[in-house]
Amino acid sequence: MHVRRRDNLTAALHMLVEAVFWFHPAVWWLGARMVNERERACDAAVVRLGSEPRAYAEGILKACEFCVESPLACVSGVTGAELKDRITGIMTSRLSRDLSLGRKVCLTLVCAAVVLGPMLFGLLNAPIIRAQSTPGASGPSTSFEVASIKPDHSGRPGSHFDYHLGRLSATGVAVESLIQYAYGVQGFQVSGAPGWLHSEKYDIEAKDYDSVVENFPKLPPEERREHFELLLQSLLADRFKLKLRHETKELPVYALVVAKNGPRMKVATPGDTYPNGYKGPDGKSRPGFDSERRGELNAQAVQMEQWARYLPRLVGRTVMDQTGLKDNYDFTLKWSPEENHAAMAEGAGSEPLPVADSSGPSIFTALQEQLGLKLESTKGPVEVLIIGHVERPSEN
Repeated sequence: MHVRRRDNLTAALHMLVEAVFWFHPAVWWLGARMVNERERACDAAVVRLGSEPRAYAEGILKACEFCVESPLACVSGVTGAELKDRITGIMTSRLSRDLSLGRKVCLTLVCAAVVLGPMLFGLLNAPIIRAQSTPGASGPSTSFEVASIKPDHSGRPGSHFDYHLGRLSATGVAVESLIQYAYGVQGFQVSGAPGWLHSEKYDIEAKDYDSVVENFPKLPPEERREHFELLLQSLLADRFKLKLRHETKELPVYALVVAKNGPRMKVATPGDTYPNGYKGPDGKSRPGFDSERRGELNAQAVQMEQWARYLPRLVGRTVMDQTGLKDNYDFTLKWSPEENHAAMAEGAGSEPLPVADSSGPSIFTALQEQLGLKLESTKGPVEVLIIGHVERPSEN
């Protein structure tokens, strides 16, 4: 009967469970119960087959007189259960009773509740990821010391956004743009945003902690960017109550590569002040992009990685830098912009800029002819942000 019921296999599997969950007392209690129940089930089967209970009980006692033991812990034997209770059960026919249909249904429901209950509880109570990421090593703080957020009712066209030496200055910026800045994504990568995230504008003034400002110039450019993104993520979570989750999907992307005849961009000169270039709120020029008209862009001292992060605004698709170029470059690009990409290029919530030249080449042709770069269509993993909750901030 032990062989027919595969008791040895069940016992061996339970030994593996005990080895993994040795610290859990319920596992050891279950093991003892399994030993008792497998012997009772075997006794009940023997008696039902027509064996005389008294003769069967005496046979077990005779075997025990010779101290017959299981050679292995996972092998059934007569000494594996409470002997007195076994003999009493055999002689009084209190061994087991068959399960009726109702008892089987009840047992199935109880087992299902035990297994599925914790899983359903976890699914229903799983927290949505808060907007800010885990603080990294880029600085001692991942939130601004002070921040002022006010609705912008000025009606000014366009928007301004600048972060320099621990200070953020933004005017006429939509929350959708803040999310894009904070997570390094474009509008097509954000899903579930209510309409006001695009239409309503805000003026923001924020300041980092002095200790961070002192060490900020010493950080590598990549760490500065990561630190700034953490600051924005924290601001969105605390003041806009933003909650979102991340998903990665295999989507069409562009690979930015060097064209056949090589790059046609000017390597930036160290110390160049760019008297006619992009300037921050302090009036000093700095690396970055500047555009006053759609279809025309000036870049000063930018890396190809920065350019690849900017290009999705113009082409509506994630761009991966595969140029292998490591220098900083100055260039001017002129093309005929597509209307469906204009909003991304100018930032969410911005007023449209005048068009430079509607008869110019496409962005793809301009890249190849003017910069010596090329966009090749391929597929790759794209991060998508799903907004679960967001609120308008309280004015201060």
